Amino acid sequence: MTKLERMDDFFAARVDGYDEHMLRDVGGCADGYRLMAELVAKLKPAKLLDLGCGTGLELDEIFKLLPDIDVTGIDMTAQMLARILLKHPDKRLTLMLADYFKADYGDGYDAAVSFQTMHHFTHDEKLHIYRKIHDALKSGGTYIECDYMCATQAQEDEFFAELARLKAEQRLGDGWFHFDVPCTVENQIKLLKSAGFVEVNQVYKQENTVMITAC
Repeated sequence: MTKLERMDDFFAARVDGYDEHMLRDVGGCADGYRLMAELVAKLKPAKLLDLGCGTGLELDEIFKLLPDIDVTGIDMTAQMLARILLKHPDKRLTLMLADYFKADYGDGYDAAVSFQTMHHFTHDEKLHIYRKIHDALKSGGTYIECDYMCATQAQEDEFFAELARLKAEQRLGDGWFHFDVPCTVENQIKLLKSAGFVEVNQVYKQENTVMITAC
């Protein structure tokens, strides 16, 4: 039986091998980090929001192209945020140890990004986050999401049903537990448009890793 772990505990226990795992084992991520950085650089943002920034793999690439960018990164795992500071002690970084559902992002961001973090949440939870992102961006700002997405509605339904079964079986209450519940690309686009974004497009796909831009 899959034992569900609390989200912060799951990532804290795996921080040492996280970068290697994402770059080597998760199809589409290595190229995705580079593409995200290129797309961000084209926007020429002064101020960037990074949700679920983890160990900063996307920031590693973004800082190569935009070394002076001002970044606010939010993550719920202290050990991962510590890795960013070790890698980038001289960058303009504001790191928040927080649940990004509850955190106050502020506003005035030119762009926002997330990489492989949103596939842990329901439609309603994502809609809440996407509205917060939309409100945090300047008029005309862009959100770029790279995430695990599934091919069919049937697959999506199976993931959510399995999570519900496991939570009931393990008698788990409220809180974030690590389990993948990817949505289809079509549902992701609908959610982003429902949150207020007008132009939403898929710009990349490799295996199950998909990138979407929204503005």
